[in-house]
Amino acid sequence: MISIIVVFPKLEDAKNIRNLLVRHGYEVTGVCSSGSQALQLAEHLSDGIVLCGYRFQDMLYSELYECLPVNMQMLLAASPRILEECQSRDIVFLELPLKVHDLVNTLEMMSGSILRQRKKRKAMPRQRSEGERKIIDKAKKLLMERNHLTEEEAHRYIQKCSMDSGNTLVETAQMVFSLMKF
Repeated sequence: MISIIVVFPKLEDAKNIRNLLVRHGYEVTGVCSSGSQALQLAEHLSDGIVLCGYRFQDMLYSELYECLPVNMQMLLAASPRILEECQSRDIVFLELPLKVHDLVNTLEMMSGSILRQRKKRKAMPRQRSEGERKIIDKAKKLLMERNHLTEEEAHRYIQKCSMDSGNTLVETAQMVFSLMKF
């Protein structure tokens, strides 16, 4: 589920939009009237959408956008005159007054984009730190010396033990190292 933060200068407007979104099956993480409140909410999310107006109590939409975490997207709802002035290509725009159909379709498109990005991030292999690689290499060397395995066999052994136990490769290498050290 995609988290949505609704930010409008009038809290009543933000609550009305939240209610509309909830009726259409969206999860609204928070409703606020200032950019700083929105940033506090966004700080705890890995990704999501900020649906907002042009101006808040403490900042403009552009200042909020600059401070948002990298994986957060913005949907700006403003008058046509204000939208003409907006230059960012990374912000999605909707003209006021909002039409429910346009809002729902736009959020659906943005949600699909976020879900595709999540899949890409999950599919990317995790990069190990130098320290983690050293631990795995030490465990492989120990297995190669004591059990007369090739490097590939030692690696496969650690990998299999890791999968069987549900631990990470590094945790398993540490266990192998600590058990065989004696």
